[in-house]
Amino acid sequence: MTATTPASHYVTLGGREVHYLEWGTRGKPPLIMWHGVARHARDFDDIAAAMAPERHIIVPDTIGRGFSEWSPAPENEYTIAFYVQQARELLDALQFDRVDWLGTSMGGLVAIEAEATLLKGRIRRLVLNDIGPVVSQAALERIRSYAAAAPARFSRMTELEGYFRTIYAPFGIHDDAEWRRLTETSMRRLPDGGVSPHYDPAIKVHFDALAGPELIARQWEIWAGLGCDMLCLRGATSDLLLVEDTERMVRDNPRCKVVTIPGCGHAPALNTPDQIKLVADFLNARS
Repeated sequence: MTATTPASHYVTLGGREVHYLEWGTRGKPPLIMWHGVARHARDFDDIAAAMAPERHIIVPDTIGRGFSEWSPAPENEYTIAFYVQQARELLDALQFDRVDWLGTSMGGLVAIEAEATLLKGRIRRLVLNDIGPVVSQAALERIRSYAAAAPARFSRMTELEGYFRTIYAPFGIHDDAEWRRLTETSMRRLPDGGVSPHYDPAIKVHFDALAGPELIARQWEIWAGLGCDMLCLRGATSDLLLVEDTERMVRDNPRCKVVTIPGCGHAPALNTPDQIKLVADFLNARS
């Protein structure tokens, strides 16, 4: 492993094999990067490479995604609570006492729950990429429409790329080479020769646990009690993180600062110098 070339590792967490990428230099300040619900570790390639010279970065594939094991018990394990359990085991295995955390969408929900429960006091600074304590119903239904159904199947890679360009248009990616990389790192070849997105269809159970008045009330209560400094990045046209929710986030927990990212929705790809600088400046600022 060099500072800007990741090493690939596998570790058993909660009885499941989890793949993670390791960027940077051991002994530097540790940083966890955790992806969204139907995504994987390679989403952070650009920002991880940029921050690697000054950081020790760990980027897992959540179980059921990327190269991590698919769960035989999805109802019990494709849940935020189980991911938090695995996160604690990961930090313990790597001997990280405290970490900074960058979480996109679901990866931010994992961090919020972790800081409130099993990792309380072990997250120093938290960057939430287009996510808060709650998810808007409209966005939940939009993401459910593709991530909770059987993954789309295509005969050709170019067809899969066209599909990704459609459902992930809010990421704000404009470069053809970036779309090609996203496609090639997000596919799996099927037994019949077709191609499909790189996740277990059973992750659909994840969505059943993200709605309901009791959960929403609990999430806001948890949010108010978080003790780490937080930066929330909101895509300017995001349908998942609503403006009124970001306003409440700041009111209920003044340790959170919100910055709007122009030219994208849910969720910013963290692939431009301006976006990367926002994250790096916040995480590297002196306490």
